[in-house]
Amino acid sequence: MADAAPAFTTIGEACRAVLLTAEPRAKLMLARSVARAWRQGRLDHRFDAAMPDEPARPDTPELLPPNKMPKRGKGGSERARIAMLHALAHIEFVAIDLAFDLIGRFGSEFPQEFVGDWLRVGADEAMHFALLDRRLRQMDSHYGALPAHGGLWEAAQETAGDALARLAIVPMVLEARALDITPETIKKFNDAGDFSSSRMLARIMTDEIRHVAFGTKWFNAATKRLGLSAPYHYQNLVNRHFRGVLKPPFNDSARDQAGLTRDYYIPLAY
Repeated sequence: MADAAPAFTTIGEACRAVLLTAEPRAKLMLARSVARAWRQGRLDHRFDAAMPDEPARPDTPELLPPNKMPKRGKGGSERARIAMLHALAHIEFVAIDLAFDLIGRFGSEFPQEFVGDWLRVGADEAMHFALLDRRLRQMDSHYGALPAHGGLWEAAQETAGDALARLAIVPMVLEARALDITPETIKKFNDAGDFSSSRMLARIMTDEIRHVAFGTKWFNAATKRLGLSAPYHYQNLVNRHFRGVLKPPFNDSARDQAGLTRDYYIPLAY
C-alpha cells in the first residue's frame, strides 16, 4: 500500500498532524509519508503550528502507571515473550511522537539538517513499530492486546521548554538505556529458540545506535555554540530532568559508537 500524499505544506503542520493521529497504522504511514515529502523538497522549513501538549492515543492499549503493570511471566515462555514484544511496540509507538514533537517544537532552533536527521528517526520508529506488531500477530497477539506503560510521554512533558534537555533525556538517556539492555533481551529470545524475534531486535538496535548518535551530535553542536562543556551540561540536565537513575552495566561499546562517551554518563552512575 502506497503512502498517501500529505495534505500540508510546512514541516510544522506535518509534525502536528502526526502527533494528532491516533490510529497506529495511520500514524506510521503518515510518519513515513512526511519523511518522504521532506526528502523530496515538498515541505517548507517553517514551524507555523503549535505542538499539542499530548499526542492523540488509540483506544487500546490501556495505559497504566508503572506500579500497576501486570507481570510479564517467567523466563522465555511465549507469554513472557509476547509481553516483552508488546512493551517494546508501545515504546516504539510513543517514540514516533517523540521524534516529531522534537522537530515541531524545537526545529526552528537548529539548521535544516536537524529536521532531516529526526525525520529519519521518526521513520525508523514507525518501521520498528510495524515490525514488532507484525511479530505479535504472528504469535496470535497484536498491539493493544495488553496494557502498556502510561508514563512514557512524561519525558516530553518534562523537557517541553528546553531543546537541550529534550536531547539529553530522550536520545541520550532513554534510547541509550535501550542499548544497554537489548543485548540481554536478544539473548533471552535466542535461549527460547525465538530467532525471528531476536534477529528483529538486533536490527532495531543497530538503528537505535544511530538515534543516540543524532542526539549526541546535536547536543554537542548546541553546547559548543553556547560555549558550554557538553558532558558537564548533560550531567546538569539529567540531574534536573530525569526522574530515574543511571545504573550499570552500560553498553560502553554501543554508546561509544554513538559518540556518547563515558565522560558523559559515568559521573552520574549509581
